[in-house]
Amino acid sequence: MKARLPKGYGGGASNLQQLARQAQKVQEQMEALTTELEAKEYTASAGGEEVKATVTGKMEVKSLEIKPEVVDPNDVEMLSDLIVAAVNEALRAAEADKSERMEQISGGLNMPGVF
Repeated sequence: MKARLPKGYGGGASNLQQLARQAQKVQEQMEALTTELEAKEYTASAGGEEVKATVTGKMEVKSLEIKPEVVDPNDVEMLSDLIVAAVNEALRAAEADKSERMEQISGGLNMPGVF
């Protein structure tokens, strides 16, 4: 006695080809999105807008703005902390945007090596 699969299951090679086409389409969408996101810029600030950092979607620091009144030669540590905080927040924003947009395309699938 042969087991029957529900309608829409099975089909062998044709289903495999369709799955491969869908996977290729998703990969192409992800590559296009990656290119778009790499060109995007994310800005964050720290210390009440005293320090602003802008990073790219490639996770590279593009610019750093520091208000002159923040520069205190006797408190370089505070300035360093503000810079680190602003850069890290901008990087988190870039990563969160990338993750959210990629999840929309992949439907929440974890696809190692794709992104």
